[in-house]
Amino acid sequence: MSVEIDIAGLPHERIVFNPSPLAELGAMLHVLAEPGHHPGLHGWATATASGLRPDLADRLTEADFLWRSARSDLLLPAAPRATLAEELDDLDRMDDEKFVSAAFEVTCSSERSVPSPLVDAEQRVRVRELSAARGPRQAQFTDRMLENPAALRAWLRRLLEDCEEAFFADNWQRVRVQLVADARHKADLLRRKGLAEAMTAVSTAVSLSGDGTRIVFDKLQNGRAAAPADGLTFVPTAFGWPHLIVLNRPGWRPMVQYPVAAPELPRGPALQLVRQRMEALAHPVRMRLCRTLARGPHTTGELASVFGLTPPEVSRHIAVMKKAGLLSTRRRGRYVLHQLDLPVVARLGSDFLETVLR
Repeated sequence: MSVEIDIAGLPHERIVFNPSPLAELGAMLHVLAEPGHHPGLHGWATATASGLRPDLADRLTEADFLWRSARSDLLLPAAPRATLAEELDDLDRMDDEKFVSAAFEVTCSSERSVPSPLVDAEQRVRVRELSAARGPRQAQFTDRMLENPAALRAWLRRLLEDCEEAFFADNWQRVRVQLVADARHKADLLRRKGLAEAMTAVSTAVSLSGDGTRIVFDKLQNGRAAAPADGLTFVPTAFGWPHLIVLNRPGWRPMVQYPVAAPELPRGPALQLVRQRMEALAHPVRMRLCRTLARGPHTTGELASVFGLTPPEVSRHIAVMKKAGLLSTRRRGRYVLHQLDLPVVARLGSDFLETVLR
């Protein structure tokens, strides 16, 4: 499973790396709404949430469906600007139908190509039903946007501006230098070593297809988009890990928000490897072998004797576990000793969670 962006014919100089204040604010708002996704930021989330004015906290809750379970495309500008105000100005220039459709796409649409509820009565009824099921706050927000989109858009802009004053401005100044440096580094890699090298540097979950016509994102979903002639934007984020966001909404310019590398952040394995490890451990015989191999190194013959299996049977199970990277092996004379790699197994839960949240 993967999301792909078709870049056939796109000059590599039109693939750009640039920080976005609005995208980073969206990442911060997501951390505040879902701190469980970001264990390394619990302290920041707690301190920031406790410092919010009650009225601001209430307004954030009213609109949090725009960034809680998934990030609204409205918060992911494909043409980043230097300031939050400039990016909000760009949002103001968007027509109401496109704005409202994108606002409700996160939780009120099963398909990205559905018409705007402003122009389609059936979709308007559906959006109201889905938002009502999610609670009175979202239902009220939905009604306000459908009845007076201009007023609601002004309300939302003021909310984001109040976030800038309350916590974003200080945090943006703190991380902006890091994000600019990361974007400059990726652009330099692209220029000097090529697109494949730059994509590898973005994330272990990003690669270039063998024919060089597609950028492939290793995710638990399928999607396909084509980069327009004016290019493709990669936006670094300091608050976004472990999420790797690929905006591939039809009719929108694709963009990618990727977490910047940091020493304290793990470089997770590929989705295929996580799946392979979980499948290897799910077999009842291999689970029993793990119990013994977790306690110390054993030879194939020892394991066969303990579990009443033939050596070839044990060898086949050992081969599966070795291929999944779950065992360490060393030779002692003419004997080969196998042992469960405890750190790898211990990380499997966090690796799985990172893959799911990616």
